Amino acid sequence: MLGAVETRCVSPVFVGRADELSALHEALDRAAGGEPQAWIIGGEAGVGKTRLIEEFAASAARRGAVVAVGGCVEIGADGLPFAPFSTALRALRRELPDDLAAAAAGQEEELARLLPELGEASPGRHDEEGMARLFELTARLLERVASDRTVVVALEDLHWADTSTRHLLAYLLRTLRTGRLVVLATYRADDIHRRHPLRPLLAELDRMRTVQRVELARLTRPEVARQIAGILGTEPEPARVDEIFARSDGNAFFVEELAAAGCDGHRTGLTESLRDLLLVRVERLPESAQRIARIVAEGGSTVEYRLLAAVARLGEDDLIDALRAAVNANLLLASPAGDGYRFRHSLVREAVSDDLLPGERTRLNRRYAEALEADPTLVPADERVTRLASYWYHAHDPAKALPAVLDASVTARRRHAYAEQLRLLERAMELWDTTPEAVRATLRPADHAELYPPCGCDPATTPLRYLDLMAEAAVAGRLCGERGRALKITKRALHLLEDDPDPLRTAWFLVQRSRLVRALSCGDGREELAAAEELVRGLPPSEVHAEVLVQVACWSMVHAPGPDAYSAAERAVEYARMVGARETELDARQVLGVLMVDAGHIEDGLAELHEIKERALAENIPHVALNAYVNLPAELEALGRSREAVPILEEGVAFAQRHGLPDTEAWVWGNLAESLLSLGRWDEADRAGATARQVGRSARTQGFHATHRAELALAHGDLGGTAQHLAAARDHFGDHEDAPQHRLPLTRLAIGLAAQEGRLPDARAHLERALHAGLPPGTHRYGWPLLLAAATAEAEARTPGAHQGRPETLSLLFETARKLTTHAPVWLAHEKWVRAELLRAEDRDTADTWTDVVTAFESLERPYDLARVRRRLAEALLCTGGEDERARATELLRLAHAVADHLRARPLADAVTALAQRARLSLTHAVAPSAGPVQALGLTSRERDVLRLVSTGRTNRQIAGELFISPKTASVHVSNILAKLDVSTRGEAAAVAHRLGLFPPDAHPASLTGRGVR
Repeated sequence: MLGAVETRCVSPVFVGRADELSALHEALDRAAGGEPQAWIIGGEAGVGKTRLIEEFAASAARRGAVVAVGGCVEIGADGLPFAPFSTALRALRRELPDDLAAAAAGQEEELARLLPELGEASPGRHDEEGMARLFELTARLLERVASDRTVVVALEDLHWADTSTRHLLAYLLRTLRTGRLVVLATYRADDIHRRHPLRPLLAELDRMRTVQRVELARLTRPEVARQIAGILGTEPEPARVDEIFARSDGNAFFVEELAAAGCDGHRTGLTESLRDLLLVRVERLPESAQRIARIVAEGGSTVEYRLLAAVARLGEDDLIDALRAAVNANLLLASPAGDGYRFRHSLVREAVSDDLLPGERTRLNRRYAEALEADPTLVPADERVTRLASYWYHAHDPAKALPAVLDASVTARRRHAYAEQLRLLERAMELWDTTPEAVRATLRPADHAELYPPCGCDPATTPLRYLDLMAEAAVAGRLCGERGRALKITKRALHLLEDDPDPLRTAWFLVQRSRLVRALSCGDGREELAAAEELVRGLPPSEVHAEVLVQVACWSMVHAPGPDAYSAAERAVEYARMVGARETELDARQVLGVLMVDAGHIEDGLAELHEIKERALAENIPHVALNAYVNLPAELEALGRSREAVPILEEGVAFAQRHGLPDTEAWVWGNLAESLLSLGRWDEADRAGATARQVGRSARTQGFHATHRAELALAHGDLGGTAQHLAAARDHFGDHEDAPQHRLPLTRLAIGLAAQEGRLPDARAHLERALHAGLPPGTHRYGWPLLLAAATAEAEARTPGAHQGRPETLSLLFETARKLTTHAPVWLAHEKWVRAELLRAEDRDTADTWTDVVTAFESLERPYDLARVRRRLAEALLCTGGEDERARATELLRLAHAVADHLRARPLADAVTALAQRARLSLTHAVAPSAGPVQALGLTSRERDVLRLVSTGRTNRQIAGELFISPKTASVHVSNILAKLDVSTRGEAAAVAHRLGLFPPDAHPASLTGRGVR
């Protein structure tokens, strides 16, 4: 109702931010070219963040950009869920109604959670996928609106942001890909204490290359002088500038306050207290305007005019006069939408609010609540329930506050604002005991608790219980990532249930506790599931019973696969069908499909997984489809069918980005990295793994991706990196995570690292611990690579003392390999490879042994593994000494070296090169001529190599082994050397070589110290 009134206490001159404004204009130019921009602007209260945004917004609008501003709202200590995004989208809808409607077409029911003007929000799923889908739709909406015009979205006061707003902002900045969009966000730096919830988000944004962050500094003295000159309309006296600069420390807002106080004749008398400084202008207002200021201060960041009128209880003329006085004093401003009022600076509002008496604050909140109850249209629909709950809570009226807070929690859940739902439910639990029993008796689960345990009671007639609130809060905590708080709630609930037994409720909370301890890596969750299973045993079929069984089956699939897990999955499917729990049934069938594949029913299991994926997509059950996009490709990979897995995973990545959790998306990316690694597409695998690391949040996903990094590092020969990533993986998984799918790969890598570093006893110790824990049925995909690493370590060992303990280790490996499943070609090939390495460890392998292994791998798409076994076959062929075998070995080494070079697998490339050099084979098709001082003695190149070994004291048999020739051929070469050197003994030949300095000590290559290349 009142326009902005320009006063002399606000400088018309914008000073001190030329560099920042120029940088923002450059960002606007880049955005206009289709490159989205993101800027986070911090600074202490009053330093000028809002003024910088206003100046930039005005400039951007003059250049044709559409500007939408939204601010985080503080009501008491409560932030409204998604408030800045709702406000900004509402502004975009006013500016671009047709464009926003077109961009939201088909998704109005979901987006209505942020912008109710789009229609009625759909009930939707209350889980992580529903929240992630809302985030994805919001990001894509902004991209579409900004597809053909530049859009600036400014979000102010992030220090007040609710958790959901912070999560949405982080998601938006991580996933922005296209669009002419500039996202700005401001926060008050001096409010960000060590434990402030915004601090982790700022740290995350700092790691994003696409996000620019700047801290606004205070004004310098010359800048303060320019600001004062703008306020006064004339150049100030230097002494006055010095005084104001000293007292304000260059804070722009304090400069304005001090300058205004001086020009109003209040230059003296100001106290040193900041609060007194901020309240000076309020105290100079008429009493009616001061009263209005106190009312606005307690109403929130912005108070609508009609609500203010209802609370103030003044005649309209008196209210307008009071508002005009406050606006003329530059204390209040009209809100951007023009329908209410806010303080010009939040510091003043805080000072006025803090100056209220306790009873005065309670009375004002009661008036706000009563006015809003009498006329709900006084505030926007999306804020109504939350603000009413806050008003009643701060009015200290439990009878009114509890129902209002519960209503607000339902609204938060429907908006997928689970962090705010958790906070409200904790507030409801706080109010429970002080709320009259008569009021509590009117509350129903059907109205306030959608996620309460389905225990057979009618939610429309059964009174709401305290345990229902705890159930809601536990799930809300899990969904918003506050798993520690959720775990404490489940503990309290289970403690209460000890005094009031209820088997189904107890079983339900035990399932939640199991999921939480696993997510927090503080337990494996089995104890809780066993207790829950025992509680429901013998009870009539129910949804809780079906959920317990599917969780037991899922746990068993991961931690103890085998017949018991298979039976648990079958029972879970049966119970879910009996009670009509469709989603639980599909979950159980998916577990059963995985176990079918692992048990050897390969095609039937894969067909089941394919069908579940298609049904989940057709029936619009995203969380089941997401699990299928993880599990189906994982089983294909387990069967060596990586090429089939990749397109499904790529489809899964796109689906997860539209619908899924960050952790689920991370699992899909991780599985994609694994399949690409198998296919020899290591650069792509590395990029997929990097994306997984960036997206994943939970300890297990981070542990999985650290394992993947260790795998690549070991293959590249980076032993330091391997050790580092292994340690990180163990830290992420914690002491309680012993699932074979995590434990066995870590052990395999530890064995490989120990073997590469020459620590054979450590490698054997790792193996013994792993085999002592066992290789359950279905873990062959992890077991075979583990046995291969151990067998290779034994075969490579050629150091003194390496044979100590070898017979026991080899016997253990032979016996374990005999029991392990080989029902897929890839594992049959591994079985041949393991046995070949064990025979090599006993010097009993032959070319035929390795020919079988190479043949098995030639039918698979495993280029790195094929290169490794080709190298072994070449080594075996060279031991025969025949020319045909040498020719074949040459070709095998060339193929192996090409793969190793392409993959940058340095250990394999070095081993192939060393073997070729020892065998005098060329890895290219042109042989370089040999030369050396021994030519003057008439020695051939081969005789020179033999003489080198003779000079080190090698026997003919040892020379034959080193040079891949027969002992007889070695004897002939030695005889020729003795004749050419005109000596009669090997010792004399060695003396001649020493006297002539033919082979200095450092010329003996390490590759000639044993049969294997290490």
